[in-house]
Amino acid sequence: MNAENKEKKPFRWAVLMAFFGVAAMTQMLWLNFAPLESFVESKYAISKDSFGFLMLSFPLVYVLLSMHSGTLIDKKGYRYVIILGSIISALFACLRCFDHSFTMLEIGQYGIAVGQPYVINGISKLVADWFDREETAMATGIGTAGLLIGMALGMGLSPALNDSMGFHNMLVVFAGLSVAFTLIFVWLGRENNKITQESAATSAMSEIKSLIKSRNLNILFIISFLAIGVFNGLMSWTEPLLKPNGLNEEQIGLVGAFLILGGIVGSVLIPTISDKVKARKPFLAVCCLIALAIIYPLCTIKSINMVYVMGCLLGFFFLPGYALMLSMCEETAGFQKAGAATGILMLMGNAGGVVLIILMPVVDAGHTFWTNSIYMMLALMAVTLALVIGPLKDTFLKEKATV
Repeated sequence: MNAENKEKKPFRWAVLMAFFGVAAMTQMLWLNFAPLESFVESKYAISKDSFGFLMLSFPLVYVLLSMHSGTLIDKKGYRYVIILGSIISALFACLRCFDHSFTMLEIGQYGIAVGQPYVINGISKLVADWFDREETAMATGIGTAGLLIGMALGMGLSPALNDSMGFHNMLVVFAGLSVAFTLIFVWLGRENNKITQESAATSAMSEIKSLIKSRNLNILFIISFLAIGVFNGLMSWTEPLLKPNGLNEEQIGLVGAFLILGGIVGSVLIPTISDKVKARKPFLAVCCLIALAIIYPLCTIKSINMVYVMGCLLGFFFLPGYALMLSMCEETAGFQKAGAATGILMLMGNAGGVVLIILMPVVDAGHTFWTNSIYMMLALMAVTLALVIGPLKDTFLKEKATV
């Protein structure tokens, strides 16, 4: 950091927590319908497929807009783009309050989904702008913990609010929270350094072409596709994976809660240790190895207490890999191209999620036990671990090549 940056150093936490809020907002708005599936289907007289398509809105739209949001961050700066995404999400959250028809709900949800990549893809550049290299994984971990807390709020608050104040008022509360988080980021989400004119003059296609020439980035993109795909598939189909083992809906919900709780703690602790040790690759390898070891017992053990423990351990070790990948992506691409690189990384991760979410019920069609899906997740995690241990190079404090 230069002298000016050091003077602003204490303010970096305010900027990070402002991002934490809008990041949590996007996930809260995405998942607040997930625990209300039966209620929504009954209220609007829709099929399970219609509801599933509503929940797929976020990964689908992310795939379409992730690259554009990343290159826009490099051109306009992360403050501009995060505010843009937050305003879009907040406006469409307000639109959902006109809940007289399922069509309005769909328009609102897809509009919120449009804002999501413009918010989340700003994390790498924001962290690189405000934090020393020795703090970047820790700061990224805190930022990504916001995503997990948003998931928990969306899953946990929705049933309680729906029961206590009704569906419409629940939507009003979520809209109000969205507007509040957006205003906080507008107030506190400042930039430290400015994007150079040289970076702004680079065309989006030229920037993307230069990034995909990097072998290390391409390996990271494949790892993102596989690992985030497995996580999204696991989280989306938790019920058919665990219910045959004797778990009821409430217990399955608690497994998800323990997984997220473990992920929040791990996303702060493991990246912080990575910064202290000054290494990324060994910690990412451990994240993949533990996930590979835990997925099978998590999906087959019948002891509810052991399933809770396994869920917590999986979250603690698996989810910090997200923050580590984001840090490695920025460290490889460099500050000027971090937005576009993060956009591609997130595009690949969400594409993997869409593929797994669609593929898992297909490979286990008609089966009570989703054994094929379990083995498929294990195979994908084995490939992921092999890529991390093998060709992926560590990135901490390495001199960045021109990509």
